Amino acid sequence: MSTNPAFESQFIYILDNAVLAWGLAACGIAQFSKLLFELIFKQSWRPSVLIETGGMPSSHSALVTGTAAGIGLQLGFNDPLFALATTIAFIVMYDASGIRRSAGLTAAKVNEILKDNYTELSTETILKESLGHTKIEVLVGSFVGPMVALPGIFFLGSPLNILQMIGLFSV
Repeated sequence: MSTNPAFESQFIYILDNAVLAWGLAACGIAQFSKLLFELIFKQSWRPSVLIETGGMPSSHSALVTGTAAGIGLQLGFNDPLFALATTIAFIVMYDASGIRRSAGLTAAKVNEILKDNYTELSTETILKESLGHTKIEVLVGSFVGPMVALPGIFFLGSPLNILQMIGLFSV
């Protein structure tokens, strides 16, 4: 079975995108660290936090700030794409700590009313409460992003570059 050369070249381009890779790595590290925060501060082992929104730190904030910082590092901090990425990062972080947080608090009040007035509630009736972040969760996430992405891009580069360094891929 032969592979499509156009698909292979596009996949190589994606592997060569250090900004994308390290932005996603920052998001993943922030998401994984929620498990550690849960264990340390709440003395609870809840692997489900790995797939939940909300919590410390904000992985969305880590993703957008890591990506914005990576764009700045690669293209220059005076590049219009850095300005766009930074603007989007601020919107995402504002949304996480404002609108989504408020929606989660509202859901908690609605759930209280439901529990007080109905004896049997299905899991589909209960609203998700952990939607947004506190300002400190967003702030910590916004530091995680560049702390992961910038050294990763600067010292290791793209996944393609890493694979080439360890001898697993040659172009």
